[in-house]
Amino acid sequence: MAGSELTNVRSPRVKAARRLTKRAFREQDRRFLAEGPQAVREALKLDGVPIELFSTAEAELRHPELITEATLKGVPVHRASGEVMSELSQTMTPQGLVAVCGLVHVPLEQALEGTPRLVALLAHVRDPGNAGTVMRAADAAGADTVIFTDASVDPYNGKCVRASAGSLFHLPVVIGAPVGAAVRHLKERGLRVLAADGTGKHTLDDVDLSGPTAWIFGNEAWGLPEDVLAEADDVVRVPIYGQAESLNLATAAAVCLYSSARAQRVP
Repeated sequence: MAGSELTNVRSPRVKAARRLTKRAFREQDRRFLAEGPQAVREALKLDGVPIELFSTAEAELRHPELITEATLKGVPVHRASGEVMSELSQTMTPQGLVAVCGLVHVPLEQALEGTPRLVALLAHVRDPGNAGTVMRAADAAGADTVIFTDASVDPYNGKCVRASAGSLFHLPVVIGAPVGAAVRHLKERGLRVLAADGTGKHTLDDVDLSGPTAWIFGNEAWGLPEDVLAEADDVVRVPIYGQAESLNLATAAAVCLYSSARAQRVP
């Protein structure tokens, strides 16, 4: 590891990375922060995405393979003091690794190339933890892409990146798409568009999910707006068999995505 330990939280290098905790600067610099060993590990699998890596001495000892891989790929690695890492970290207990990465999202048309069979579309989803967990669930269910509409949270939000557990780097992600345009493209690609909402007349038990499907997921507090529901081919709710009032958004999304994934895989 070249150079001495970074100890000055006001150094230009630290300040340049620290500003990426703000959405406006992420968009301006076209960079974001990926924190923790899992995110760093997955980012390093993509050539050209990691730009530089900050690591504490303790993290070097815990994750020498990541330091080695970054070095072999020509990614500058900077040893950072605990104080500097606290400035860069967006968690209460920093894990000692933060990578500065280039943005990875793709245009809507590119994300829907080929024959997509399972897509998650986030409309008016504002909670970054929920959004990141939906990305993780979509990745696990084998989805082809995740679309963040223009009214949803920034997927490069630190909490969202962490909640995705590396899935942000695994599948095509679209950001800033208007709902109407996204739905139109999905239908043109032959996907049936289903809105997941508690107001649905049909439940998961009632619908055929064996064909190409796109799920629209909305805000946990107030669901999907009427105009978005009107865009869908059908509105479907997750059945509640017990006494719970409802399911958390990310949990409901996982149930819907896995229901589609299973139906598409049954011979």
